[in-house]
Amino acid sequence: MTLTRAQIAWRAAQDLRDGQYVNLGIGLPLLAAACLPPEREIIFHSENGILGLGPPPAPGEYDPDIINAGKAPATVVSGGAFFNHEDAFLMIRGGHVDVALMGAFEVSQHGDLANWTTDDPAFPPGVGGAMDLASGAAHVRVLMEHNTRRGASRLRSNCSYPLTAARCVERVYTDLAVIDVTQTGLLVREIAEGVTRQTLAERTDAPLQFADEVILLAPPQLT
Repeated sequence: MTLTRAQIAWRAAQDLRDGQYVNLGIGLPLLAAACLPPEREIIFHSENGILGLGPPPAPGEYDPDIINAGKAPATVVSGGAFFNHEDAFLMIRGGHVDVALMGAFEVSQHGDLANWTTDDPAFPPGVGGAMDLASGAAHVRVLMEHNTRRGASRLRSNCSYPLTAARCVERVYTDLAVIDVTQTGLLVREIAEGVTRQTLAERTDAPLQFADEVILLAPPQLT
């Protein structure tokens, strides 16, 4: 059984610590804002100029003047702040972001990140703040589906797309597993219920190692 996108975001949110400043990348990472443990206060940063980004608004209850970095309707928590784009990037470049949750097209066994362009002419490149975040955030973690729609692995021995940054990713959350990037390669920490080690290896281009105790990845039911 594979995880839904919401379940991937939920799993990533569980690793965030109380009081951290966390940038949410466009796409799947934005779902993490609705999955926080209730006892933790996480301050979400959005590169378009928000500190205190909240979960997506309920249908019909959004403010058209409040959007996230992906230009989708957003909310802001009590005490949140707005500022200009330049200040948002000063926070990133100044080392004030603890964790960057980012999407990716590919991640290599070395932690290389490719998430700004592909070879598809119908998909325009979009650098955004990815390069700044990859170099400025203290921790870079990636949320993505394990394979493309055509079945190709997104976890690769070497990225086939142009790199956003080299050796920056420390952990990857997919619909099949939670995998750490270590000095010796990719280390599987958790694996989804119903997915065998053999299946995971077959669906991964890069070689995998398995932790001494691989934890069953069983998130709550989320759509």
